[in-house]
Amino acid sequence: MKLDTEGIRCIGVFESLTGAGVKDCVVDNEANKVIMVVKKGDMGLAIGKGGSNINKVKKQLRMEIEVVEHSSDIKEFIENLLRPASVKSVELLTKNDKCCAYVEVFDKDKGIAIGKNGEKIKKVKLFVKRNQNIDNVIIK
Repeated sequence: MKLDTEGIRCIGVFESLTGAGVKDCVVDNEANKVIMVVKKGDMGLAIGKGGSNINKVKKQLRMEIEVVEHSSDIKEFIENLLRPASVKSVELLTKNDKCCAYVEVFDKDKGIAIGKNGEKIKKVKLFVKRNQNIDNVIIK
């Protein structure tokens, strides 16, 4: 996992204002958004009472902030990335040294899991590749 200087700067601001530990960060300048993966158990710290911490970070960075809780359990991590969609199951298959996660979601949540123009599933694929070494994620 590689972070650019903008990502490192955003992590510094986020950690100093919230007290939450950050495992990973992606800055999307096109969408004016930062996605933070916080350490397991630090979600409450990251958000703060009534969203106070997250709002301080938004104001300081002048960007939208999305926070996802990390987990070493791949199923839980994918569930966290796909929220608010409900995940039925996650199945990992390895073939030719490539690992793929097949994620089954409830029919009513398929649109949420994929996201507008596929943005949500792109985010999930990026983070599981960077954090869990999984090559692809397929929603079924």
